Amino acid sequence: MLKIGKVNKLRIVKEVDFGMYLDGGENFGEILLPARYITPSCVVDEEVDVFIYLDSEDRLIATTDFPFAMVDDIALLEVVANTKVGAFVDWGLMKDLLIPFKEQHRELLVGDKVVVKIYIDDLTERIVASAKLDQFLDNTPPEFDYNEEVDLFVHSKTDLGYRMVVNGLHWGLVYENEVFKPLSRGQKLKGYVKLIREDDKIDISLQKQGYVAAIDDASQTVLEKLKQNNGELEVGDKSSPEVINHLFGMSKKSFKKAIGNLYKQKIISIESDRIKLL
Repeated sequence: MLKIGKVNKLRIVKEVDFGMYLDGGENFGEILLPARYITPSCVVDEEVDVFIYLDSEDRLIATTDFPFAMVDDIALLEVVANTKVGAFVDWGLMKDLLIPFKEQHRELLVGDKVVVKIYIDDLTERIVASAKLDQFLDNTPPEFDYNEEVDLFVHSKTDLGYRMVVNGLHWGLVYENEVFKPLSRGQKLKGYVKLIREDDKIDISLQKQGYVAAIDDASQTVLEKLKQNNGELEVGDKSSPEVINHLFGMSKKSFKKAIGNLYKQKIISIESDRIKLL
């Protein structure tokens, strides 16, 4: 079954001057792959991986170029135009992706980067994007086991920590004092379910529970200083007590114990003249 807004493997039916036609099945008929997207591997009767979307005249079109994100994905995209129908974002294809005004949480300006959900509008049947993620998330009770690995998408920084999209379906939170490496909006990473609260809010850890020892005050101080300096400091166990005390306000003995603790937990690497967040 052909899926609009996704990559499909379709058979090439015939070649014409302006491209090739692909077999879209009984419901969709033949779909044009324009000549500019034809690659040397495109041969009649062979199958080709193509992304299917609508052109400017709302006709199904195929391309061997793939967008940054597809239907059902959540992505961080840049606004490239404002029009009377809404804002357009660059999603990696010639035809930019529309965020209708009704799907904007605030006025979007050219150059803004916005987190959106890509979906097919039921009314127009067009692929569009929405910055109003709440309507797509937490629509079903979260069903996760303790310590279950999940896919995370960094949505935003809050006073408590980092707001995450969990498995593309739920909101989650990673607390600031449990983040031991730099995170940025739009970043994708793995995490582990720590707690599902009575209100169905999910607490997430970036480390698997039971494998990470408690972070003592000295280790936490070193981590905070590393995060403030882009994850790297030119200091090590050969550094003088004066330098260590100036940087961290602790003795050299406490510093060596702290970095040893972080090293064992695979949170930092220790080199001859520096320490780094992994």
